[in-house]
Amino acid sequence: MQALTTIPGQASSARLDDVDEPPRGDGAILVDTLAIGVCGTDVDIVGGVFGAPPPGQQRLVLGHESLAQVREAPAGSGLARGDLVVGIVRRPDPVPCPNCAIDEWDMCRNGRYTERGIKERDGYCAERYRIEPEFAVKIDPALGVLGVLLEPTSVVAKAWEHVERIGARARWRPARVLVTGAGPIGLLAALLGRQRGLEVHVLDRIESGPKPQLVRDLGATYHTGAVAETPPADVVIECTGAGSVVVDAMIHAAENGIVCLLAVSAAGRTLPVDVGTLNRTLVLRNAVVFGSINANRRHYHAAAAALATADRGWLERLITRRVPLHDWADALARRPDDVKPIIDLTR
Repeated sequence: MQALTTIPGQASSARLDDVDEPPRGDGAILVDTLAIGVCGTDVDIVGGVFGAPPPGQQRLVLGHESLAQVREAPAGSGLARGDLVVGIVRRPDPVPCPNCAIDEWDMCRNGRYTERGIKERDGYCAERYRIEPEFAVKIDPALGVLGVLLEPTSVVAKAWEHVERIGARARWRPARVLVTGAGPIGLLAALLGRQRGLEVHVLDRIESGPKPQLVRDLGATYHTGAVAETPPADVVIECTGAGSVVVDAMIHAAENGIVCLLAVSAAGRTLPVDVGTLNRTLVLRNAVVFGSINANRRHYHAAAAALATADRGWLERLITRRVPLHDWADALARRPDDVKPIIDLTR
């Protein structure tokens, strides 16, 4: 069968390979892959920025945003032939740490977790793969190809869960949220904000293309200026990773504001910051800044519920390109009007 592989740490090494059938040790569930979402993580891994192959291997099968259909499932697994499933990305570390021991592997404390398609475990961008029943999330068949949005939505669902947990430290009734960045994560963060009945503002530098209208069709407000030009927000979800935007987001949060950082910034870039003013602002406003990444099983289920209640037409517009597996390089090439390109293994 064919799979998209790369040598982590070596740019321009990605290629379509003929690989062996998935080993039974990967899990009792055998699935046929339908679609793989492409995100900045995949671009960085193909670019040699990070990633790690499975022990004893040189190459890593890519793909962590998945949608597949069950081919074989043992009795008692909760799955049957024909079911649509999404694979959870992270696996707990083998020690395990206190969090991994209670299935909170997204909060691993020792860094020994593995991740399919990213860190020491082959990913999902193969014609077939095997998966453990407990790491396969069954989705509503009505979602169809939109199920490929489940993994990025799970990351956002976790972010919102933690925002609300932090907000519960006091009497907290948020009214306004600012999302910086109108990529897939930012748009999904805005969706979940609107589903919570909040006034949502989205800031991005793009002035044309599908993103401004996608925001407006949510009933949210789109901005292209500076963070300081948007109204102070009770919740800021930062999805750009741009240093200046990150700092401005911290400064601009409202009293008792909560800032969630969802994007990883590139290393090696410096920015002059008035640390005294930043510290004073955060302290005097009782503000909280925290980072969040990945998700565990309950976040995938929360994401499934969010997608099930979202407008299907709006979700369909997030998938801007469907590229066949043999044209995988085109899916990883960023275009100005892209929101979420996917690799469609049914073509």
